[in-house]
Amino acid sequence: MISIVGTGRVGASIAFLCVSHGLDDVLLVNRTKEKAIGESLDVASAIPADSKFSVRGTDNYSELVGSDIVIIAASVGVYTKDRSENIDLQVKMIKGIAEKTKQYCPSAIVLIVSNPLDVLTYYFQKTSEFPRFKVIGIASSLDTSRFRYYISETLSVPQSSISNALVLGEHGDTMVPIFSGVSVGGNPLFSMIDSRDAITENVRNYWRTLRNYKSRSQFGIAKNTFDVVNAILNKKEITIPASVVLDGEYGEQNIAMGVPVKINQNGVSEIQQIKLDDTESSSLKKSSEKIRNDINSVHE
Repeated sequence: MISIVGTGRVGASIAFLCVSHGLDDVLLVNRTKEKAIGESLDVASAIPADSKFSVRGTDNYSELVGSDIVIIAASVGVYTKDRSENIDLQVKMIKGIAEKTKQYCPSAIVLIVSNPLDVLTYYFQKTSEFPRFKVIGIASSLDTSRFRYYISETLSVPQSSISNALVLGEHGDTMVPIFSGVSVGGNPLFSMIDSRDAITENVRNYWRTLRNYKSRSQFGIAKNTFDVVNAILNKKEITIPASVVLDGEYGEQNIAMGVPVKINQNGVSEIQQIKLDDTESSSLKKSSEKIRNDINSVHE
């Protein structure tokens, strides 16, 4: 069973993809029962005719029992300037969800999409005491999609011609697009652009640009989350950047940060160490410091 905690736009969009592709039974959990039931009734109309699975809504966390995957898309409010807004309230929320998840489905793989992504991934893992490779923050793959989009737009090339685009670090203003390994049509990206600055700023500010036109994003993160769920349930391996609690990887400990990982039916199977140039290494260090400062700023 796939359980989704938080049935706003993102949670509902993830539910739609999981249900319409017939992945598994889906449970929607929301603090407002009527909201969860309403979304489940809407999404139920997308169940394929040949599917054996169902979708239902509840406000009762005890129904998490039997969950193979728990996706956390809940939020106490909307951020407008920075993803770290409402950090104390968000951490309080995630701790409560972590305790309930530990109580009712201690063997589940947990995917976190709520913000601030890296901070919440860290606090969920520490509160739940789940293995660190079973608590995964899904956002760096979304940032990578945006990186690839801006390369495509800048060079007027199809995204299919772009290889090895990757974004690491914080899901926030210090995220680090990794230019050094990118090729376009087999040619190094650096041979085709004058500077990394413009694309970097565009990627970091993608969500702000989007909010000039609509209130918030939903489809990109839903698709990136669905891809991970699909890989886990179908026992496939997927290689993406994702946020996990680090224990020495990239020289970091006791923070969660976006790094390249392999994910299979058991969670993260490997953290990949990739070569970075000096600028990227320095930027990633600054990004980790930002995450650590945010973690330490929380008033528990």
